Amino acid sequence: MSVEVRPAEDCRYDLVSLGEVMLRLDPGEGRVRTARSFRAWEGGGEYNVARGLRRCFGMRTALVSAFADNEVGRLLEDMILTGGVDTSLVKWLPYDGIGRTVRNGLNFTERGFGVRGAVGVSDRGHTAAGQLRPADVDWEHLFGTLGVRWFHTGGIYAALSDTTPDVIEAAMAAARRHGTVISYDLNYRPSLWKAIGGKARAQEVNRRLARYVDVMIGNEEDFTASLGFEVPGTADDLSDLEAENFEKMIGQVVQEYDNFKVVATTLRTVRSATVNDWGAVAWSRDGFAHATHRPGLEIMDRVGGGDSFASGLIFGLVTTGDLGRAVEYGAAHGALAMTTPGDTSMATRAEVESLMAGGGARVQR
Repeated sequence: MSVEVRPAEDCRYDLVSLGEVMLRLDPGEGRVRTARSFRAWEGGGEYNVARGLRRCFGMRTALVSAFADNEVGRLLEDMILTGGVDTSLVKWLPYDGIGRTVRNGLNFTERGFGVRGAVGVSDRGHTAAGQLRPADVDWEHLFGTLGVRWFHTGGIYAALSDTTPDVIEAAMAAARRHGTVISYDLNYRPSLWKAIGGKARAQEVNRRLARYVDVMIGNEEDFTASLGFEVPGTADDLSDLEAENFEKMIGQVVQEYDNFKVVATTLRTVRSATVNDWGAVAWSRDGFAHATHRPGLEIMDRVGGGDSFASGLIFGLVTTGDLGRAVEYGAAHGALAMTTPGDTSMATRAEVESLMAGGGARVQR
């Protein structure tokens, strides 16, 4: 068993995520700069994990966040409820009419195609979730009285404001006191850190929070930019050599952070915006596990692939305790999530397990 998870009967929630949810405005096959219509989705790195675990894997999940109490906030709430995630822990802040003091975040995202890469433009300054303070949530009630088996958050939320790292730390400290497993996705985004100190600030914040983490998730850039570890001699494709180099990096990471029980990373080589090589590797004290490598994976919308990897990994760890099985769940779920539009997974558990078993894309009738 890689991690020890509290019994389900002792907890109201299998997983609680802490993070911001934005309204994603998607121009479909077109571009943001020339769009005349957008399709609306909800999305956020930490939330996407809770939604994937609920909709794909049937687990009991909730979101800790905050929204400005206006029509956009209520639209986001409606979308989240449609995804089955409990919103009772969301804090609602009064709206002043035009967003002088508090607002809800927007995220304009185009998918890219071929040689044109995906583009994301977020509009999330002064948002409600970024204004949360540690005392705004009764963490003892959540983790002690209600009970939570797994807590998930990440580096996107940590970058939103001066106070969000403190909110994360308060939540993690309470989770640890009550035996809740803590996972963290580094999810480094240069645009979020560049105006507040760049990589130096990202490393200061993430290295402080990493001391609480049981399961650390990220890709090559995340571990380098957020924690300061270098991947030695990474190749241009997902060869055995590259996987070996990731293993060397993870060895360095767990020497410094002996609290990590699992470290997992996706392995992605971008051939074009619509064709990626896709794989994953995970470590526990029992050794390394490699997911099935999927070269030439065709992608409709890459946003949320890493979050769906995280939710599949967590599901596998909670239900099987087997690292090899868990990393296969994560890689298969991430691959399927990138075949549909929007941030969140539209896959079913049966589809994930079919892909894990070698199932193909033949028509289902």
